[in-house]
Amino acid sequence: MFFCLNEECSMDCDHYRLFFAMQERVAYLPKPAITQLVEEFGPEPFLVLVATLLSLRARDTVTLPLAKLVYERFPTPRSLAFASYAELSNLIRPIGFFRVKAKTLIRLSTVLVQQYGGHVPQDEAALLSLPGVGRKTANLLRAEVFGIPAICVDTHVHRISNHFGWVKTNTPVETERELMKLFSENFWIAINRILVPWGQYICRPRARVCVCHDLMEKMAQKK
Repeated sequence: MFFCLNEECSMDCDHYRLFFAMQERVAYLPKPAITQLVEEFGPEPFLVLVATLLSLRARDTVTLPLAKLVYERFPTPRSLAFASYAELSNLIRPIGFFRVKAKTLIRLSTVLVQQYGGHVPQDEAALLSLPGVGRKTANLLRAEVFGIPAICVDTHVHRISNHFGWVKTNTPVETERELMKLFSENFWIAINRILVPWGQYICRPRARVCVCHDLMEKMAQKK
């Protein structure tokens, strides 16, 4: 159950009402890949980190099984740091940019072993210093694994937030900052969980009919 911590805002605010309506609709849709992994394996930092890096420009249906394969074969940063590039790249061959991702995963694992004792750090600055890790990956790890309030802004979150008029931004970083101002902190983790399936299954970029406008019109009629 969510509640607003912003004294200047009430739960009758349009963006909160719309958020709750979206939450009800996505409850019956497949959850984001990382959420599924956390539910199946628990908040395992290395698995989530590997899966997130694999997910770049890839569908969840491809990312999920490959992330599990990599984790089964290389369950720790140390094992992946000493992995054969040929073996790893062949293992993840079905995914796009598999050669680049294999090199990144090995470099990343080496850094984790050498600088962090084989553990995935939860500090934002430390995460952002890792090879291949940007704000999206860092925030997803902090939110889904470590339970730290953070907004993971991917292409769906960025597009849907602008589509609804919650923000008027050009970059994911700008969107993250504006959403942090708009929503109280206890909503931050859920934003990605709700807007990702909304963008994947309900409000597609090239859809001929926009169901979002119908939803907003119905909400306006209830005022």
